[in-house]
Amino acid sequence: MSEATNEAVRDAIRDALRTIIDPEIGQNIVDLGLIYEVAVDDCGIAQVTMTTTTKGCPASEYLKEAVRNCVWYVPGVEYAEVRLTYEPAWTPEMMSA
Repeated sequence: MSEATNEAVRDAIRDALRTIIDPEIGQNIVDLGLIYEVAVDDCGIAQVTMTTTTKGCPASEYLKEAVRNCVWYVPGVEYAEVRLTYEPAWTPEMMSA
C-alpha cells in the first residue's frame, strides 16, 4: 500500500468513526478527542488507539467494539485492532471546536 493510499485509508477511518456517538456526551468520538491514533500498515491492518471520557466508563466495551466494527468495513482495511488506553487521560480540552 502506497503512503498516499495509506493516508487515504486513515482519513476514511476517521470519517467513518465520526458516525459513532458517545452515549454519555452525545457527540461523535473523533470530535470528542477519544481517538488518539489511527495507523494502517501495508497489509491493511488498522490499529486504533482510543480512550473513554473516564476510566471505568460503563460504555468502554461498547465503544471499543463499535470502533472495531466500524473500521473493519472501511475499504482497504483487512483487519482492525483497537487498543484502549488512559494515558494520557482524556480532558474536555481534547474536544474539537
